[in-house]
Amino acid sequence: MLSLVGSRSIRWFRTVLPVKYSVVTGGHTYVTQPTEEAIGRHLNSRQPYAGSLFACRIHAGSFRSYCTAHTKLSCWKCQQTFEERPVFFCPRCKVVQPPDESASHFQILDSTHSFTLDTQKLQKRYLQLQRSLHPDNFSQCTKEEQQHSEDQSALLNRAYRTLLKPLTRGLYMLELEGMPLEEGTDPGADPGLLMELMELNEAVEEAVTPEEATRIGQDTKVRLKELTAQIDTALHRGEHEAAKALLIQMKYFANVEEKVKEQLSKLM
Repeated sequence: MLSLVGSRSIRWFRTVLPVKYSVVTGGHTYVTQPTEEAIGRHLNSRQPYAGSLFACRIHAGSFRSYCTAHTKLSCWKCQQTFEERPVFFCPRCKVVQPPDESASHFQILDSTHSFTLDTQKLQKRYLQLQRSLHPDNFSQCTKEEQQHSEDQSALLNRAYRTLLKPLTRGLYMLELEGMPLEEGTDPGADPGLLMELMELNEAVEEAVTPEEATRIGQDTKVRLKELTAQIDTALHRGEHEAAKALLIQMKYFANVEEKVKEQLSKLM
């Protein structure tokens, strides 16, 4: 039973079927067996349910899949079923595949789901994938392969930029837990912290020598390093609210660090 509302606007649709159900979308074939219990759990969560639920978003007639652990993918060209994911190239016919948007950035870059990462390893994996998926490699291929390579390359760039820096990495990890950080000043921020940040920003603006600005920048780096360790501990313990509060602080101090760089460029 399938209900679809607003074909040209983003809408969720769900299907409850007693048997396996196949849908071809985005070049992939998805096979799943949704249940009422799975849908109930999904509706109470902001994240895709990692069970036997099949859920998609529809936007202007295109499909974006939020697929589950019980969903299998197959090649859009030769229909070879994939045992592992994400898949960049079909192991049988070697054609490039469309992005698996249900995969996390950590999965895409073959990285551990952790706040502390080996950024050199991350960069090495990124460059390896980017070399093989770059659209220039598919200029003589079919339009489908060209489009898939562009989509894969764009998703890869987004994943790398997100995981490279501690702040964006931590914010992304909170998003995966259904706890996105809203824009604007945190209403529960410590007044003492806000006063400290205001004074820091004023000090940066009033710095008249590179040495003054550099000293503020060094102090800010120390604070960011301390926050990184604290956030890592909180996330490791599953203390997401504490991690969120610390990430808000990190966001503030990261802004100070950027202002220091801008001021140094003016003074040099």
